[in-house]
Amino acid sequence: MWFRQLTFYRLSGDTLPDAAQLADALEKKPFHPCGGLDWFTEGWVPPAKHLASPVFPAQGGCLAVLLRREDKVLPAGVIRDQLDSRVSEIEAQEMRNVGRKEKLALKEQITDDLLPRAFVRSQRLSAYLDTRRRWMMVDSGTASRAEALVSQLREALPPFPAALPRTALSPHAAMTAWLADGAAPDGFELDADCELKDSSENGAVVRCSRIDLTAEEIRQHIATGKVVTRLGLIWRERIRFMLTDTLQLKRIQFLDVLQEEASHAGDDIASLYEATFTLMSGELGELVDELVEALGGLEDSQLGTVASHAAPLAASPAPSVPADGDADVPWDD
Repeated sequence: MWFRQLTFYRLSGDTLPDAAQLADALEKKPFHPCGGLDWFTEGWVPPAKHLASPVFPAQGGCLAVLLRREDKVLPAGVIRDQLDSRVSEIEAQEMRNVGRKEKLALKEQITDDLLPRAFVRSQRLSAYLDTRRRWMMVDSGTASRAEALVSQLREALPPFPAALPRTALSPHAAMTAWLADGAAPDGFELDADCELKDSSENGAVVRCSRIDLTAEEIRQHIATGKVVTRLGLIWRERIRFMLTDTLQLKRIQFLDVLQEEASHAGDDIASLYEATFTLMSGELGELVDELVEALGGLEDSQLGTVASHAAPLAASPAPSVPADGDADVPWDD
């Protein structure tokens, strides 16, 4: 359940979907396994195996969702070998050369023959809507994968107004200033990893790992014109992460104090899942709020009021009807 990476979006608009509206929309676009000639399929599944609904409403107005995708794995080399064998066979039997158009037709035929028998790779991508704070959190450090999930939400519940946050200070400028000063803003502390990049044409990159970021050699890199593109931070001794210049959080680690709090919730899967998700969403929400504030806050166009229906979501009962689920692997970045 713990997010390992984070791309977050600002939710705008006069109203946000409640748990029932979101569940109704996602149930119309469920996940179906790859068919015979499908290269991939994707759709919504329950966020955990013990749940039946595609939406899990937790305390604080957070709604968890899970997008599942299957891709057929058909290596190009397998198709090429089959094509070469078929071309050699035709040329030997018919004593003629196989032209380009015929090769393309043979390649399509071979692909159609092999596709139903191809291996399938299953991936999943977790996310949740924080309707109280108006954030959309996606467990991904890759912009294209996060946007794929948001696009699916827009199809299921148009227009679904979610946009990447725009802060008054650019992340790279703020991180460079923090490192030059040798101190992070209140609530944060410098960790031991960073990446600096030369803004000139040569684009030299310096990566520092397990080093004192207040050291003089780090400031020397900044003095020569390098800017910080990644910076390791620790938030309130609870979460360690790497902040990027695209305002993404990578290599998130929830420190022991949080892990212990979640483990005391109960022994059964349902209780542990709810406690972990509630704790994680609350902590990430506070972290993102403080991070955005440290970057000067959001632009005026992204400041909005909390939807009037958001408060009742905190009291919404969590679905508890068991449902079978297939094993799959995380949508790795």
